Amino acid sequence: VGEEHRLRALQVRVPGDDHLRIPRGEVAFDPALEDIHTHVEARLRALVGDLAGKLHTARSRNDQVALDLRLYVRDALVTLVERLAGVQEALLGLARRYPTAIVPGYTHLQRAQPVLFAHHLLAYVEMFERDAARAREAYGRANVSPLGSGALAGVPYPLDRAHVAAELGMEGITANSIDATADRDFAVEAVFVAALAMLHLSRLGEEIVVWSSAEFGYLQLDDAFTTGSSIMPQKKNPDVAELVRGKTGRVYGDLMSLLTLLKALPLAYNRDLQEDKPPLFDALDTALTCLEVTARMLATLALDETRARAAAGDLALATELADYLAKRGLPFRQAHHLVGGIVRWCLDHGRVLESLTVDELRAFSEHFGPDAVAVLSVAAAVAARDLPGGTAPARVAAALAAATERVAQTRAWLAKKGA
Repeated sequence: VGEEHRLRALQVRVPGDDHLRIPRGEVAFDPALEDIHTHVEARLRALVGDLAGKLHTARSRNDQVALDLRLYVRDALVTLVERLAGVQEALLGLARRYPTAIVPGYTHLQRAQPVLFAHHLLAYVEMFERDAARAREAYGRANVSPLGSGALAGVPYPLDRAHVAAELGMEGITANSIDATADRDFAVEAVFVAALAMLHLSRLGEEIVVWSSAEFGYLQLDDAFTTGSSIMPQKKNPDVAELVRGKTGRVYGDLMSLLTLLKALPLAYNRDLQEDKPPLFDALDTALTCLEVTARMLATLALDETRARAAAGDLALATELADYLAKRGLPFRQAHHLVGGIVRWCLDHGRVLESLTVDELRAFSEHFGPDAVAVLSVAAAVAARDLPGGTAPARVAAALAAATERVAQTRAWLAKKGA
């Protein structure tokens, strides 16, 4: 404020690492100093004298706190994108380790159709890709500067708000001073992104819990991510996957706390907004930790290919027979009903579809030709889904390459943000 004071301020030389004293825990916080900003000003006064009193000119705690929170959120969102990329890379690595493995695909937790294991993993890669996209979009909305808004009405000084925003690495300035000091949408959005990422982690954790159980037995977890029972020596509990699943509700609660906090606040700043930080910090800390540990856990998973492939056969090929009949001109509804009768016959006689002969099939319908048994193969069923987004090996290989490229683009974005 004033050219002579600006020049004097530029001549001040603060010790090179003095700004690290607070992060290093070397500052004793004094209750007489109201907040972090007054602590910074007090330290500056000790270094440069009364000139430090200029620091608060054209500022209010309202726009300063709004700025602080935006700086925190943008950094946390960058870390969130980085952790999401880490989970995606772990999933892609697992898919590359088992490129031809076949597992049962499920609906209603009932065996439905065989799919490549890599195809199943890529479904989660897509979920986390959407999470990363949402985090990047939220970053843009958080990364604007409210400085210059003052308490709520703006300030009566000729400030260059855009210059200050650029110095802070921000992409613009807020358009309305009242909104700037009252807005916490960016915090809610960050917690929502975290909550939805936790939802996806929870679904993945649930499948790891189920698929590693004795009843399924498809997956083996590394001992580092399990615990034993205090009384049953045979137990190997998937605790990390369970904890991730359990912590999802905690992040949902943080999101609801923020929404409830904001729902009835009049403009502009209200002291209620002091309560925005515990749920924000907790949600992001929880999500970041869960993403990190999940990526590590995924890197150690082992698939029992033999058991999974056996489960993918059984009666899961019924749809192949119905599709075969439909291609031969039988209306699909009629084909569906007919194959349902074949399945019931197999269950009654302890047979599986793959064991049926052409003569046995023709006993049910003359529409079955000599080539009918060729579709009763898990590999053939997987290969037949040869459309973009399908589970055919060539389509999955292309999807794996595309997903790898998208994660590489995310890493490039992170590099630009200094992550």
